[in-house]
Amino acid sequence: MIYRNMPHKDGKGGEKLSLLAFGIMRLPVTKTEAGAEDIDVELSTELIDHALANGVTYFDTAWPYHEGQSEPFLGEALVSRHPRDSFYLATKLPVWEVDTPADADIVFAKQLAKLRTDYVDFYLMHALDGERFDHLIESGLLQWAIDLQRAGKIGRLGFSFHGTIDDLRRIIAAHDWDFGQLQLNYLDWELQKAGQAYQMFTDAGIPVMVMEPVRGGKLASLTPAAEKLLKDVQPDKSIASWAFRFAGGLPNVVTILSGMSMLDQLKDNLATFSAVESDLALTDSEQETLDAALDASMLAAAIPCTACKYCMPCPYGVDIAGVFGSYNAFKMGGSDFGYMMGLKALGDDALADSCIGCGECAPLCPQQIDIPVEMEKIATETAEKLSVDEQRAERADLMAQREEDGE
Repeated sequence: MIYRNMPHKDGKGGEKLSLLAFGIMRLPVTKTEAGAEDIDVELSTELIDHALANGVTYFDTAWPYHEGQSEPFLGEALVSRHPRDSFYLATKLPVWEVDTPADADIVFAKQLAKLRTDYVDFYLMHALDGERFDHLIESGLLQWAIDLQRAGKIGRLGFSFHGTIDDLRRIIAAHDWDFGQLQLNYLDWELQKAGQAYQMFTDAGIPVMVMEPVRGGKLASLTPAAEKLLKDVQPDKSIASWAFRFAGGLPNVVTILSGMSMLDQLKDNLATFSAVESDLALTDSEQETLDAALDASMLAAAIPCTACKYCMPCPYGVDIAGVFGSYNAFKMGGSDFGYMMGLKALGDDALADSCIGCGECAPLCPQQIDIPVEMEKIATETAEKLSVDEQRAERADLMAQREEDGE
């Protein structure tokens, strides 16, 4: 495992973080009779144990992950079963759910109880954009967090970022942050100005923790043409490994979160980060190949959804992440049949045409997707596609009938 030191502001070395970190956001789940999703405790615990045994030292969760199940699961599977000094624990303040420091005290106490610990190594102000940052300042929540750190209840204070470049400029200037968490991958480097944001963190001396390095799994599977370009260069390496190497090659990155839901994913990621540090970064030639693969993938034309599900549940039953996932897969080269089968699996009531445009979801989206607008577009396009398919089916039935009649 490759490790990087979390620097202290006095220039001394700090915590030794595994470059691969475990994001407790996309664990394997089981369906309940009511249709809800519960964490598959047995399989998820196996993943935690395997990660820890193979050198992963950083585990990241949050108040809303897995509909509130993530923190208590991690408290049971990790904190209660392994020495507390064998890992670093990160969680986040749900800024949108607390109005005052007193509210934050209640939430933090519940988080400690769920996590079965009396301190948190890394604590983040969750999903800051301009509006949430204003609330953080005006409510006194930032000062509350600073006081909490001084009291020794949290080790490092940072924030996860989902706003504009102007928002980031204000957030960085407001406090001497220990670290920042940034959505960073080779697609968003230019598409969502992740490269510019990374440089702003670096110039300010703020270490970067990477989230969404494979874009919610979108960069683990590209179009056939794009995958061929990568496989011709590295036939034995996974498509996802290219995304991890892109992020890992940046010197101001101290750890890279991966929301792993299968043992094979974990083992593949461990293999990527078992290389020596000097072999991790992409060469100039490999970067050119990756750029060509990105162009070939057409991913930039799809909807930038990472399936984080912050926007869900929809009050009208739309499976927002599922609809976007099916649509993106189709736009990346999938077949009409595969697209329709993907939508069918979601259920008729969960599709884009069930969206009434209420707009409750859009402010919750870290990617700043105008979800109602995209749903209307998808509903229209899907209806047109269904109409064409139905016409084709009717013509095929007519031709078959004519053949039987000998016409």
